[in-house]
Amino acid sequence: MTGAARPRLLIASNNAGKVAEFRDLLADCGWEIVAPRDVGVELDVQETGHSYEDNARLKARAFAQASGLPALADDSGLEVDALGGEPGPLHHEKGWDGANNDERIQILLRALDGRSDRRARFRAVIVVALPDGRELVAEGVCEGEIALAPVGTGGFGYDPIFHLPQHGRTMAELTPAQKNSISHRARAAEAIKPRLKSLARSLRTQGAAPSPPRPQLGP
Repeated sequence: MTGAARPRLLIASNNAGKVAEFRDLLADCGWEIVAPRDVGVELDVQETGHSYEDNARLKARAFAQASGLPALADDSGLEVDALGGEPGPLHHEKGWDGANNDERIQILLRALDGRSDRRARFRAVIVVALPDGRELVAEGVCEGEIALAPVGTGGFGYDPIFHLPQHGRTMAELTPAQKNSISHRARAAEAIKPRLKSLARSLRTQGAAPSPPRPQLGP
């Protein structure tokens, strides 16, 4: 964008890696992507919601209120068909986490021991909260299956056991660029990007200041 300065979009996360990832995913969205430390905000928001959208909204609203800037947050998780959609967004409450990532993977593999249906998906929901109360919401899904054992050293979380049949490898075997082209978070970011561009144009027209409260924008 040329002319007036781009409006700033705060990534509602203290994870520097996630901020960097969103800078890549939203590079051409019309916003200047900033981290909490860039604007002097320090928050630790508890994820007490019952869905990915609930948790993303809690974080986005808290950071928007604290900073006075539009804030983007996401929440994501793994859903396994044979386990009724668990671990899902309530994994912290249902004993799926373990003491570390390796233990968490082993807990899941034991739960699927002997099961032939290993279909699964990563799901991500992004919420952008504006200080005036408006919101943008988008979702992204990446389909796959649970491998019999971990393979690969990249990524994090369940990536070593999330097998992508169309690629013949696990998420942990992909390069960062490959992952960012197909991941659930990338797809959610791609879905919300046109709406961010439209909102950025609107804010520039108004002098980069959010308009008075209006009804919430739907997903």
